[in-house]
Amino acid sequence: MSVVIKVENLSKKYILTHQGQEKYTALRDVLANSVKRLGKKLLSPFTHHSSQGSNSPFTLHPSQGSQEDFYALRDVSFEIKQGDRVGIIGRNGAGKSTLLKILSRITEPTSGKIEITGRVASLLEVGTGFHPELTGRENIFLNGAILGMGREEIKRKFDEIVDFAEVERFLDTPVKRYSSGMYVRLAFAVAAHLEPEILIIDEVLAVGDAQFQKKCLGKMEEVGKEGRTVLFVSHNMAAISTLCSTAIHLHTGLIVGNGGSSDIIAGYLQTFTAHTGFRSWENGTGDDTAKLYHVQLISPGGNISQEFSINEAVAIEMDIEILKKIVGAKISISVSSFDGIIVFTSDDTDSLDTGDKSPGLYRFRAYIPEDLLNTGNYSLSVAAHLPLVKIMFFEEHCLSFTMVNVGGSKFFVDDKRRGLIRPKLLWEWSGKQEN
Repeated sequence: MSVVIKVENLSKKYILTHQGQEKYTALRDVLANSVKRLGKKLLSPFTHHSSQGSNSPFTLHPSQGSQEDFYALRDVSFEIKQGDRVGIIGRNGAGKSTLLKILSRITEPTSGKIEITGRVASLLEVGTGFHPELTGRENIFLNGAILGMGREEIKRKFDEIVDFAEVERFLDTPVKRYSSGMYVRLAFAVAAHLEPEILIIDEVLAVGDAQFQKKCLGKMEEVGKEGRTVLFVSHNMAAISTLCSTAIHLHTGLIVGNGGSSDIIAGYLQTFTAHTGFRSWENGTGDDTAKLYHVQLISPGGNISQEFSINEAVAIEMDIEILKKIVGAKISISVSSFDGIIVFTSDDTDSLDTGDKSPGLYRFRAYIPEDLLNTGNYSLSVAAHLPLVKIMFFEEHCLSFTMVNVGGSKFFVDDKRRGLIRPKLLWEWSGKQEN
């Protein structure tokens, strides 16, 4: 297969400016100083006044400001062949989205060389390439034109796009009235059905519902089998494992792994084993709606721990600050195995009436019941979100923990069962029992 994407020594540098401490002057001081200056001018009209003075109520001392270089990507090199399905993984801030924006020609690199052969279709953010005032129908043709498609070519694919996106009822409605989920459905349908040689998809698919995500993964797999190239960024390791034959692991702007997806995913998840049963963020992690400060795993004895017996419950405690009233928000946890498979997810609304959350500090606690998880290593992810609308915070694999079988059963010392879970089911028997 021929090489369709070749990246050599790609870097992207941003200049971060750190403002110095600002000296605040109250309005009354500004007025008083203005009167004093006016008085001095009247008394001494020929006195020279330094041009360094300022009437601004905020004064920044230049010596207190500073700048630093921040590399979102540094000396990144790789090749992707035609028909490859490549997953790009890494923690938040690793440079994944920056890389896709550069490959999509949205952002210019600082240095390096990129060679791309073929037409590229990108889906990086909700509504990318859509005009909010145009209808869904008009935006299909607009997006097609942006991708270099002719009108007749778009017409041939039009019905397929509409059927896939499930927006037929709203086809002649301006897309500014669409929900985030509708935006994503239509944007993905256009990008996937207008036959680009290279399809680039960011985590934006997480906005859609589970059924649509499954549909999208199926379409991307189909696109790959047709010989087209797919680049897929996702925090869902199971999706990466299923869809992608190879993967690239980015960490702080550097490639630290490039190879078969199963090996790269295993190496990526191993980076989380250093976390103990406690994690904190000094200033909180999140947006102006909700922030997460602490997550910890508690044993039945009340201690923070990273190792638990399979026959004891695990308590997950989260300290969260709600900054604005949120209607319909959920606090979620997700437990994954170390091969990237999500074992289960749970929301606080499973057993609490907390859909409407008022401002304040809260401690949420969820319990993983005993005799549920099999022996092995697991990771915990925590999030706060408005379903299909926005994510306030998402800390992927923020803690890791191990389930162990202390002593085994009375029949087998090594009582490792097949499967991700090992529930104790209710069994009954009847009939003649021989003595």
